[in-house]
Amino acid sequence: MTVLYGIPNCDTVKRARQWLVQHDVQHEFHDYRKQGVPADRLARWVDVLGWERVLNRKGTAWRSLEAKRQAAVTDGASAQAVMREVPSTIKRPIVEWPEGRLTVGFDEAAWAAGLG
Repeated sequence: MTVLYGIPNCDTVKRARQWLVQHDVQHEFHDYRKQGVPADRLARWVDVLGWERVLNRKGTAWRSLEAKRQAAVTDGASAQAVMREVPSTIKRPIVEWPEGRLTVGFDEAAWAAGLG
């Protein structure tokens, strides 16, 4: 089963969810604001994708953190601590595809190629 992780009011997540429906991709939506961020999933994302790719340092959630807190993020463990505490600092959507592939963000062409 495809699992899309994100928050429902994010425009990119909305487009991604719509794309999945339009392409008849059965999926589950995991709202990590309401359901939390599964620690084992976050650890896998950071391990496979790298913490720099998973952590959204351009968003308002990151910018609202104190400079000292931002400066303390120097590796995967410290990044995961922030992402668990403030889930909105995770780039979205993160999608776990049935074959184990992970994607970050919504790239229609890459998603379509992955289905083929």
